[in-house]
Amino acid sequence: MKDLSECRVLIVDDVKANVDVLVQALKDEYKLSVALNGEAALRSVEKNPPDIVLLDIVMPGIDGYEVCRRLREVEATRELPIMFLSSLEDVKDKTRGFELGANDYLTKPFEILEVKARVQSLLKAKAYADAVKEAMARDLRIARDIQMGILPADLRPCTDGTGLDIHAVLEPAQEVGGDLYEVLRPAEDRVVVAVGDVSGKGIPASIFMAVTITLLRSMARQFKQPDEILRRVNDELAAENPSGMFATLQCAVVDLRSGRVTCASAGHPPLVVVSPDQRPRFAAGATGVPAGLFAENQVECCSIDLKAGDTLVMYTDGVTEAMNSSRDLFGEERLLAHFADSRAATAAETTAGLLDAVRFHAADAKQSDDITVVAVRRMR
Repeated sequence: MKDLSECRVLIVDDVKANVDVLVQALKDEYKLSVALNGEAALRSVEKNPPDIVLLDIVMPGIDGYEVCRRLREVEATRELPIMFLSSLEDVKDKTRGFELGANDYLTKPFEILEVKARVQSLLKAKAYADAVKEAMARDLRIARDIQMGILPADLRPCTDGTGLDIHAVLEPAQEVGGDLYEVLRPAEDRVVVAVGDVSGKGIPASIFMAVTITLLRSMARQFKQPDEILRRVNDELAAENPSGMFATLQCAVVDLRSGRVTCASAGHPPLVVVSPDQRPRFAAGATGVPAGLFAENQVECCSIDLKAGDTLVMYTDGVTEAMNSSRDLFGEERLLAHFADSRAATAAETTAGLLDAVRFHAADAKQSDDITVVAVRRMR
């Protein structure tokens, strides 16, 4: 936990005498910064972030209320402790201060011992909260490493000598997420590729994701058809699922002798077929409901002839539902248009190109969902 002597206190007041009193009282216990108006206070916070702000209200230009409001609008300072020190003592003035997000409010003239006690209390609370957040962040980083380690990292053992080029990318929206992908070669004559999206986010989704991918691996080694694989995964998830979570899943089995791909989907978005001599098109749309909700999920198969130069693109709805600042979705129309203009020659170029297109569309909007893209390209 941070030592309180390392904490920085920002004193904001347009009356120098008031500043001098506070500086004299606090200089031996904390690091100090001073601002004589609201504009200077906001610049100081941005340049040298404090651990607490002692804020006057009545100042020329931007008053203390507006400074507080602006600080609460920014993610980095949303929880920064703010204590008003003001000559305004009416209840409505204090109420407004707390409504804008102040943590404390003292009226002038104040007792310096009380100021020091309240500053120390707020700083202790912040130091404890910061320590808890740091511990949680550390745990989440470890959880992310574990989760990413579950996913297949090297796909070459599954593709060597098959004539297939397969590449996958996964970007969680949070430290950990619920998307998954799998590539297996359970027999010499077939490769299994699967993509999934677990309901929810964070730790619960990551745990359910780990269970789902484990079941996928087991069932893909036992059963040849994708509909059977998904039905078995569904039954196992539904049998022991007290949380009521679920996962959309898409599974494709590539017959290496014929090049025929058999696909099945449990509530998952359709895959895209990209061919050099045709317009990009959707295939293998959802037939069953998401896995884990009900026993005996009615998943059905469809088949696709994968010719040399064709690419299958599997993805999660983090692609089509990616939003920009205007809340405009990337959508299926943009998805097909992107592949119509794409000149990707490899699976890696396909996944990277789509990810770049989604990022360009979203621009500076915060990523709202996990994004996974898997491309399967037949080279010969």
